[in-house]
Amino acid sequence: MAFKPILLKYCTDNPDTSVDYYLFHGGYIAAEKTLDMPRSDVIEEVKKSGLRGRGGAGFPTGVKWGFVPKGVLPTYLVCNADESEPGTCKDRQLLSGDPHALIEGIIIACWAICANQAFIYIRGEMGPEAKVLEKAIDEARRKGFLGDKIFGKNFSLEITITRGGGAYICGEETSQLTSIEGNRGYPRLKPPFPAVQGLWSQPTIINNVETLMNLPHIMNNGGEWYRGFGTEKSPGFKVFSVSGHVNKPGNYEVPLGVRLDELINDYAGGPLNDIPLKAIIPGGSSVPVLTKKDFDVELDYESVAERGSMLGSGAVIVMNENVCMVSAILNLIRFYHHESCGQCTPCREGTGWLEKIIHRIAKGKGRMEDLDLLENIGNNMVGNTVCVLADAAVMPVQSFLKKFRHEFEYFIENKKSMVENPIN
Repeated sequence: MAFKPILLKYCTDNPDTSVDYYLFHGGYIAAEKTLDMPRSDVIEEVKKSGLRGRGGAGFPTGVKWGFVPKGVLPTYLVCNADESEPGTCKDRQLLSGDPHALIEGIIIACWAICANQAFIYIRGEMGPEAKVLEKAIDEARRKGFLGDKIFGKNFSLEITITRGGGAYICGEETSQLTSIEGNRGYPRLKPPFPAVQGLWSQPTIINNVETLMNLPHIMNNGGEWYRGFGTEKSPGFKVFSVSGHVNKPGNYEVPLGVRLDELINDYAGGPLNDIPLKAIIPGGSSVPVLTKKDFDVELDYESVAERGSMLGSGAVIVMNENVCMVSAILNLIRFYHHESCGQCTPCREGTGWLEKIIHRIAKGKGRMEDLDLLENIGNNMVGNTVCVLADAAVMPVQSFLKKFRHEFEYFIENKKSMVENPIN
């Protein structure tokens, strides 16, 4: 519990989001300093830090920037603020509590990749957060931190806010690009990757809100300082969104490598009403579930992967023994069926079949052969679509079946849940 929040430091219940307050505690010093550095040195410093993308994939940020071809202009930066993964709410708090930190991170990233135009793609439901951002951008422009010759230097930058329409698929980077371009948010085939051919077929880097907000701290303190937190392969700190059956749900910033049970007990206040826990999803609804034997896992990319799941977006969904796992997975697959964009047949039809079969089991009309059928449908979906939404739907279904098969079998045999008075 000794770690003091860095990204969440100023994200209080009633935050002061003014530019003057941000300047008072050292804001925009990193951006101004960065503009005096060679772009290659900025990229190398971020590589040295080991910062990995905080949107879910965990790809090294500096390496990603290095893919942008030199001399191909214009280049664009997109900030992915379309926080749509069930259980995830960290970016919303960061946006509403410290918007100028995001703007400063965008300035640093744009200088590094030689971009004069950035877009913030924000989820349509985040109306209050969008207003906070709009005000912060106006303030930054009036101070000379955006627009022509920012900080009085030979570099210009504009930031445009684009409001999404609430589509989960637009959190996927290529569908987000098609949405910004004014088209329906369909994912694109890769390659070419956005860093080479993104917005309007120009080189484009897409970074998550939390990723960009790390940059001012890295540039102020150095990559080696950042590596002083976390683990060797997963350096730094991360904001975890803890929800479900805990006494203190919320966002908690901790060094990567903290144990899952420590996050639950020491930060989130332990199990709600002292009811024993049954399962935890460690990285958002799209990753495989963990059971009691894995609650001691260290929360870094490698350790969670070794336990058969993924760190993902850092959304920790906690379920106690009163949860019926059949009902829980029905809620999740209903979401993915609803949010499939319909472009790919395996996803469009497969998510519908998964929901239909699990719904049949939950209504007491399931058959034992349904369990193998769910596995077979899932196997035919994974890896056979343009984006990974199909994989995101299948992974939790298959992990629930693998680790809680007895609950599905009981439901089929007895036409009711094995959990007394289950939480639906």
